Amino acid sequence: MDFSFLSKYYLFFIDGVRFTILLAFFTVLIGSVLGILLALMRLSNKKILNVISAAYIEFIRGTPILVQLYIVFYGLPNIGVTLPDTVAGIIALSVNSAAYIAEIVRAGIQAVDKGQMEAARSIGMSHTMGMRFIIIPQAIKNILPALGNEFITVIKESSIASIIGIHELMYNADTVRGNIFRPFEPLIVAAFMYFILTFSLSKLVGAFERRMKTSD
Repeated sequence: MDFSFLSKYYLFFIDGVRFTILLAFFTVLIGSVLGILLALMRLSNKKILNVISAAYIEFIRGTPILVQLYIVFYGLPNIGVTLPDTVAGIIALSVNSAAYIAEIVRAGIQAVDKGQMEAARSIGMSHTMGMRFIIIPQAIKNILPALGNEFITVIKESSIASIIGIHELMYNADTVRGNIFRPFEPLIVAAFMYFILTFSLSKLVGAFERRMKTSD
């Protein structure tokens, strides 16, 4: 084992971590918005919305993320939509993450006692207001651990974006491997950095979850 290359290439790994965090942040942000929308469509009484949401979720969850990434990056240019590699990566990861977040949000909403909505309607709230001010805030407490796990999953899955040339942690680790002709040590460094990211995030989510329970 020889890690002397770190003195020369440590900035490669640091830049990779920054890009990985950036990629994961926008993926979770966009994925959460789409996921909440899909969950509300899934719970809607309008059949067309329900069918569209269900079809989207089943298709995305039933196909590999690598295929979805290739469709966005290589397929869209065929219909005249050319995207920078970073944008294509964020879109592909967000589209994938949204399907899983939608199911998490749907389960969280359904776990809230139905009497909560009835109480909201009884004091004059519309269904939309009841969802916004009563149901969804309670659902967030239920789904926070699952959302935290999804964020951790996104950080790990973001490594697949290296395939289309996005300079995240895995791409930069591969670059170092090619430069120093040592195939193993850079991967150990990358794995350690991924572990630090995911472990720190899991502790942060756990602390936030405990704080929300205390506020109850």
